[in-house]
Amino acid sequence: MKNETSFQYFYILPFSGETRSKPFITAFFFLIYVVGVLINSSIITVICLEVQLHKPMYLFICNLSIVDIFYTSVMVPKLLHMLLSGNHIVSSAQCYTQLYFIVIVGVAEEILLFAMAIDRYIAICDPLHYHQIMNRRNCILITIGIWAAAVSNSVIFVQSALHMSSCHSQVIHQFYCDVKSLTQVTCTTSQLFYLLNGTEILVFAFIPLMCIFISYAKIFSAIFKLKSTESRKKSFSTCSSHVTVITIYYGAGLIGYFIPDYQVLSTVFNILYTNIVPMINPIIYSLQNSRIQSALVGI
Repeated sequence: MKNETSFQYFYILPFSGETRSKPFITAFFFLIYVVGVLINSSIITVICLEVQLHKPMYLFICNLSIVDIFYTSVMVPKLLHMLLSGNHIVSSAQCYTQLYFIVIVGVAEEILLFAMAIDRYIAICDPLHYHQIMNRRNCILITIGIWAAAVSNSVIFVQSALHMSSCHSQVIHQFYCDVKSLTQVTCTTSQLFYLLNGTEILVFAFIPLMCIFISYAKIFSAIFKLKSTESRKKSFSTCSSHVTVITIYYGAGLIGYFIPDYQVLSTVFNILYTNIVPMINPIIYSLQNSRIQSALVGI
């Protein structure tokens, strides 16, 4: 019989326990965190202060910046504490709390990217009804719905994860508590957890991604039918930043999730997915949006 125990603590072992490169790693994550928070905070401030940016698309960009700040804040400060103090022991309460917030921001970002794709679809394919459909009331309801769905899903998901028991090593070879790492150190997991995990991937990742593909197929079809070259360029420019963000986010996320358990590659893609992407999202939007650029310069 296998010796099954409940989780009391975890030992986070990132970067194979290398000690020589710790100062470089610490400085790297600190720089990413500071730059990401500053850039995203600037985007939020600009959109809130600039009246001309009080539109649906910029409301979603503002929420995306909030999600990106939470994304890095859930992981990086704890990682920096472990690197600086040398204490890699994390209690089960801390680990599951981190998992709870990671699931919230992950689901919120996926739904937000889907909502932004629908916004672009309506703006280009049904422009006459855009202001009627994407009015202030509907945008506020969509935003509330996104966060409510993310929080509710995380509560149910983490509650099912609490029933897991350990019979393997409690060493997590990752720089944060994620679902993939937790399932690797367990031998008893409830059927509800597997059901919820599969349902979450289907509902919040696969279906929105397929809908995004369909919406952009129709968007590009509508753009190519435009007779004016200037109109085509303008339409493409409104979609290019969102397409870039989706490609990087889902590309890194899918590779990091489905990649075999090669520690170095898994860590690299997780860093890209959870730290680099939240930092470059506002840069992509600001570089390809003249209104955000002018508002930033003005402020």
